[in-house]
Amino acid sequence: MEVILLEEVKTLGKKGQIVKINDGYARNFVLPKKLGIEATAQNLNDLKLANKRAEKEAAEELAAAKELAKKVEESTVTVSMKTGEGGKTFGTISTKEVAEAAKKQLGLEIDKKKMKLDEPIKTLGSHIITVKLHKEVSAKLTVKVVEK
Repeated sequence: MEVILLEEVKTLGKKGQIVKINDGYARNFVLPKKLGIEATAQNLNDLKLANKRAEKEAAEELAAAKELAKKVEESTVTVSMKTGEGGKTFGTISTKEVAEAAKKQLGLEIDKKKMKLDEPIKTLGSHIITVKLHKEVSAKLTVKVVEK
């Protein structure tokens, strides 16, 4: 019997795959647990349409991420930091503070978890942070740190 998998099954395959399995295994395990559905003409057509829709949505997400990357690359975020005598800084600037500043100054919703900082920012001046916007798109955000 041919079955379209609705979820990933370790021994059979991934979601959306069409697999050929024994009738008993399908009737007693796969179908009752809603891990798959029988591969009829209607179900195969539905799978094809769902795959097309998913591809279209993925392409739209990629285009939106590329557009956002352009905005991020062109803009600069300014963050202020307390300093003492001789320009010595107190504390550090984290991705959380950079994300808040980007939201206030640029109106961009950037998740702090998607920002990559090798080490916290401890000095004044310009710093570049890599922001992963999509699995294929990343951008470099310029952060300017000034005295309070």
